[in-house]
Amino acid sequence: MNTEQSTQLNWFKSTHSGDEGGECVEVAAGATVIRVRDSKERGGPRLAFTRSAWSGFVADLGRDRI
Repeated sequence: MNTEQSTQLNWFKSTHSGDEGGECVEVAAGATVIRVRDSKERGGPRLAFTRSAWSGFVADLGRDRI
């Protein structure tokens, strides 16, 4: 079980996110997992990804989709 506390994590939004209050997520890199949360519901549910799963996801974002 991962015992990293979200209060110990440094959460950040993409530099592409504006301040207009749109739909954004925040990401925090822990020692073993990458966590993702809704920027408007900071106390709400969080997703946790292994570093390899997150790396694959981010790499896929840059690829063209048909």
